[in-house]
Amino acid sequence: MDKLKCPSFFKCRGKEKVTASSENFHVGENDENQDRGNWSKKSDYLLSMVGYAVGLGNVWRFPYLTYNNGGGAFLIPYAIMLALAGLPLFFLECSLGQFASLGPVSVWRILPLFQGVGITMVLISIFVTIYYNVIIAYSLYYMFASFQSELPWKNCSYWADENCSRSPIVTYCNVTTNTGESIRVNKSWVDVNSLNCINGSEIYQPGQLPSEQYWNKVALQRSSGMDETGVIVWYLALCLLLAWLIVGAALFKGIKSSGKVVYFTAIFPYVVLLILLIRGATLEGASKGISYYIGAQSNFTKLREAEVWKDAATQIFYSLSVAWGGLVALSSYNKFNNNCFSDAIVVCLTNCLTSVFAGFAIFSILGHMAHISGKEVSQVVKSGFDLAFIAYPEALAQLPGGPFWSILFFFMLLTLGLDSQFASIETITTTIQDLFPKVMKKMRVPVTLGCCLVLFLLGLVCVTQAGIYWVHLIDHFCAGWGILIAAILEIIGIIWIYGGNRFIEDIEMMIGAKRWIFWLWWRACWFVITPLLLIAILIWSLVKFHRPNYAKIPYPDWGVALGWCMIIFCIIWIPIMAIVKIIQAEGNIFRRIVSCCRPASNWGPYLERHRGERYKDMVDPKKETDHEIPTVSGSGKPE
Repeated sequence: MDKLKCPSFFKCRGKEKVTASSENFHVGENDENQDRGNWSKKSDYLLSMVGYAVGLGNVWRFPYLTYNNGGGAFLIPYAIMLALAGLPLFFLECSLGQFASLGPVSVWRILPLFQGVGITMVLISIFVTIYYNVIIAYSLYYMFASFQSELPWKNCSYWADENCSRSPIVTYCNVTTNTGESIRVNKSWVDVNSLNCINGSEIYQPGQLPSEQYWNKVALQRSSGMDETGVIVWYLALCLLLAWLIVGAALFKGIKSSGKVVYFTAIFPYVVLLILLIRGATLEGASKGISYYIGAQSNFTKLREAEVWKDAATQIFYSLSVAWGGLVALSSYNKFNNNCFSDAIVVCLTNCLTSVFAGFAIFSILGHMAHISGKEVSQVVKSGFDLAFIAYPEALAQLPGGPFWSILFFFMLLTLGLDSQFASIETITTTIQDLFPKVMKKMRVPVTLGCCLVLFLLGLVCVTQAGIYWVHLIDHFCAGWGILIAAILEIIGIIWIYGGNRFIEDIEMMIGAKRWIFWLWWRACWFVITPLLLIAILIWSLVKFHRPNYAKIPYPDWGVALGWCMIIFCIIWIPIMAIVKIIQAEGNIFRRIVSCCRPASNWGPYLERHRGERYKDMVDPKKETDHEIPTVSGSGKPE
């Protein structure tokens, strides 16, 4: 049947014509790319990117860093690091994925020698995805636990021990013996023997907040260390299962379904943050908390400390989710001529402004908590798990209508986490789709659900009584300098080896030609500033590396060794794949290396209509040509 009677986007079977999307339901009839599909709307993509970039760290890490590094003064290095490191890498990855319409592994047809970098990104994303959904499970548990007339951690209950108290407790004091001698003894011994302390001799120590003991004794049922695995905490396991069911349901049609879910999950956190800020601003002590966060406590002398600049660069780097593979994966579903430059600006600014905005909502409530407890804000502010599951729940328990505010807060954490999780799973499924397109075309739902099931089973160790130690271990090793290595090699490979000027020409094929002055800043960052900053952060991270511990409990040697094994397993694919590519090439060793540093013959725009003169002779990107020597000239034409 000729093409006039059966257009290319139809599959013909006798007298019957069936659209490509009838078999491959993640592809729409109006999609530009009928093999992989495209975002239904530009807003689907932008909200997915915002949801991916804006995560839990914006709420529980950035406000603490701002307070700890000079208040409002911290915004200066933060903004500078956004311009010098965050935005250049973000724009690079968005452009890379959109240009080739390929995921984080297959996109390395641009530089076959570095294909292991893409594998490293995906493997690290898999490890992080395992524990990230456990944090979502914690949020689900706390949200469900809040559906009571009184928050269960409001008071010391049956699960508490003698250290549970909001006020300091007496640990030692002096007593008078039968001989009239004064000796210092443990307070518990005094109570057992029905004695009295000598007035003024008491020694106090801070008590453990009810919310802290609830977190350790009830929510986690935390064991004494990683060596004591204990049993699976059944209600956390059910919450983890529910979290994975939500993720699987949102992704069963790929970007076509997740692109609709993010309209709620990406926007709802802003509604909650605004509500919490309004409520917090009406409370006594709120102004004190905000002044500690960004106002009167600004300390510009902090800018002289290298640690402040390192914290700013690290926060920007991890907050924008660069070098995880997700930006490349999500951008690969864009239409070829989408303006990825403006997208990068919008998403990066939204992410950073969200962090600042979240700090006001957090510190206004913490200021009130400090006010009613008679403490300084510095004594109640915390970061990470301690902020999300101890300090903030403690503050919410003191508010009228505490359960309502608690439900709202943890539902916000849930939606913040789900957005990032959607993109992480999409990174994995996009990689599978690029490697096995025929399988994904027919079996996207089983493959997606299968990934969720496997990751759920792997995550069960994180909901045992030692689960929090596993969560912290994976976070400590896998979400650290492994990503920095991938980012450094990514920018070196694309800008220094493939060629920054050639990459700019690729971008201009998508967004149109720009004046040379437009690219001046990007060239300066890509060629020099950004890689040097990343290398400096990597060296600093390695020099400052310390053995992990949680709640001052050190990890056993085998646990630390396991952490090293995990990160080595992720990055070892970089040299392995380089060696494989060199072996597959032909010629002497020098010729093999040089050929592997050139783009593969199937590198370029996915659709023929976009290839233009520069890529008119490229091989069909659906064909694998890894066994061939990739020889592409500087102009983009195969030689």
